[in-house]
Formats: sequence, structure tokens, C-alpha cells
Amino acid sequence: MPAIAVPAKARAGVWGRLVKRPLAMTGLAIIAITGAGALLAPYLTGYDPNEQMFDGLTLEGAPLPPSATFWLGTDLLGRDLLTRILYGARTSLIIGIVANGAALLIGTLVGITAGYFRGFIGAALMRFTDLMMAFPALLLAICLAAVFQPSLWIVAMVIALVNWVQTARIVFTETSSLAEREFIDAERTIGASTPRILFRHILPHLLPTIIVWGTLGISTTVLLEATLSYLGIGVQPPTASWGNIIFENQTYFQAAPWLVFFPGAAILALALAFNLVGDALRDILDPTQRGRA
Repeated sequence: MPAIAVPAKARAGVWGRLVKRPLAMTGLAIIAITGAGALLAPYLTGYDPNEQMFDGLTLEGAPLPPSATFWLGTDLLGRDLLTRILYGARTSLIIGIVANGAALLIGTLVGITAGYFRGFIGAALMRFTDLMMAFPALLLAICLAAVFQPSLWIVAMVIALVNWVQTARIVFTETSSLAEREFIDAERTIGASTPRILFRHILPHLLPTIIVWGTLGISTTVLLEATLSYLGIGVQPPTASWGNIIFENQTYFQAAPWLVFFPGAAILALALAFNLVGDALRDILDPTQRGRA
């Protein structure tokens, strides 16, 4: 049995061990608060994210600082910053989950196919993976985003096409080791079909690794989406995104620093939260990787 295989009793105790980790629980709390804020945004604030309020600017036309009326202040167009950050959380979480889910699916299919069949098929798939890894992720994402018309789902697709390679490499390594195990040879001997071997016997052993990389990958996806939106090739205004909130208000950084600080802190907190949870899950599900970056 490979090291990453987790017995049923151990899987049942994952939550119990996770609860004993303060940093992991802090990360889960941040994720829960962010998710609740995104879902309940219409009920938590009485403003529309694109509403330009008459009393949202000073007499000189400058953004308002945080106050009892506007808890996080207003932006350069007089819109409530808290409202836009809450709706921006929806964008980050949707892209994080959708893009990372698609990247996991692509990477798992490529990795498990290459690791099981090996030979010409495996070599061709992994050389293509190496070629994709040779390109800087941000540069490749910028090129793809420039080709397509930027939108929420296009940005998710672009990020998925960039981020699947790490998963493919990890899954390939694990599958190559599993494919040489005695229980897989026994399945071949009794005439088990290839799909049965792959999805009934190999894939379950890969789930701990996939779960860990899926959790860690969301933080990377959130950061990449914010970067693309900041550069103007991600989610386009007026749709709220933490990256384009910073981009729109960066000229007021010195006069109104809260316009950059609050969305920047939200990006940092959510990315850190997923990293804390992913790191804890890695230590729990795969003890052989404990302490590795």
C-alpha cells in the first residue's frame, strides 16, 4: 500500500486532527467568513456595488474615508467600498473554485493516463506538460487572456489552462508508483479492464494528494485572478473584483490609502487561509510530506 493511501479509520479522524491545529482552524474561519460575506452580500449592505451615490464624495470630489455610514469608505466614483469588496469576494471564490476544479480535472486525467500507460503516450503527455511548465505562468496567462475577450468565465478558463501542469506532474509520479504495485498486477491477471483499474483502484489512492493540491491551488488561483484583474486583462469593470478595485483606485493611494489597503488585505487573508488549510491537510493525509514547502 503506498504511503499516501489513508485507511478509512484515519480518514474519519481527519477533522478531529484538523481541529487541533489552531492555524488551520483560523484559515477555515477566514474562508467561512469570506464565503458567508459573498453569499449574503445583498443582505449585509444596503447598497448596490455599482451605485454611484450623491453623498459618496466630498465637496471637492474626493472619496470619503471610513465612517459610520460607509464602514470602509467610498471609492473614486462614490461607491461603497465594503459592498464592492463583498461582491468581489464572489468573483474570487467563483473563479478560485471553478478554475482550480478544472485545473485539477485536466491535471489528474493527464497525470493518471501518462503514469499508467507510460511508453509513447506517457512520454508525449509529460513532455507537453514540461513544455507548459517552461512558460512563466503569469506570462502565459496574460497571453491567453489577451487572445480571448476577458470575462468571468474566460478568466477561469485561462487560469485552469495555466495551473493544471503541477497537478499533472504530481499525479504522474504517484500513478507510476502505484502501477507497479502487486495489487495492480493481480487486477491485470484476473482480466480487470483498464477503466476499472484506473478509477476503482488507482484513483482512490490519489484522492489525498488531489485534495491537498486542490486546496493549495485555490490560493494560487485567487492571487492570479487578482493579478490579471489588476493588469486590466481579468474580470472587467463594472463587475467587482478585488484586483480591479485596486487597479481603479491606485491613483488615490496616497490621498485615500484605504482604497488599496482593504482589498489588498482581503486578497492576502484569503490566499493565506487556503494555504494554512492545505498545509494542514498535507501533513494529516500524507505524513511523508510533513514540513515540505
